[in-house]
Amino acid sequence: MSPLSPLGIYGFAPTAGAADTGAMFPLQVVTVGAAGASSITFSNIPNTYEHLQVRMIVRDTRAVTLEGFKVQFNSDTAGNYSDHALYGDGSSAAAYANTSATYMSPYAIASANATASVFGVSVIDILDYASTNKYKTIRALTGIDNNGSGAVSLTSGNWRSTSAITSIKISAQVGDLVQYSQFALYGVKGAA
Repeated sequence: MSPLSPLGIYGFAPTAGAADTGAMFPLQVVTVGAAGASSITFSNIPNTYEHLQVRMIVRDTRAVTLEGFKVQFNSDTAGNYSDHALYGDGSSAAAYANTSATYMSPYAIASANATASVFGVSVIDILDYASTNKYKTIRALTGIDNNGSGAVSLTSGNWRSTSAITSIKISAQVGDLVQYSQFALYGVKGAA
């Protein structure tokens, strides 16, 4: 369905004649330009896949080393989101939870006080995004290596809506996304 080539589960094109079950198809890519951006949005998402995945490398302008970021669906800014996370930095661990929030907040991305040119990475799975009979669930694996220090986090969350997801907005909690931050959206095929 996508005008781009399908990618296999590890980013390689499937071999000729192989079934595309479980294959990932690149849908959209957004790269932040020199002016920075307060947010990025994937819009007009087709409903022809079973799941979605967002892969991102990102840094923002807030004067801290790392922080969470915001994820919202279909321009919904009401208190319809919940999330919880496990977080560790190599010397300590923590957990947090948010309920009735206005966005989901995976943690952590690199911010202005991180080592120069360091970006955080995240992979976000959005399950059953096109379903109209269940709430939507995400799971996110996020991390930053700040030249010897850093953090990793595993976050899950939900959006309490039965609407199919047609747009995804991602933004920094404070400040702007910096140049070269990049976001890629993939459609994931289900079992045949």
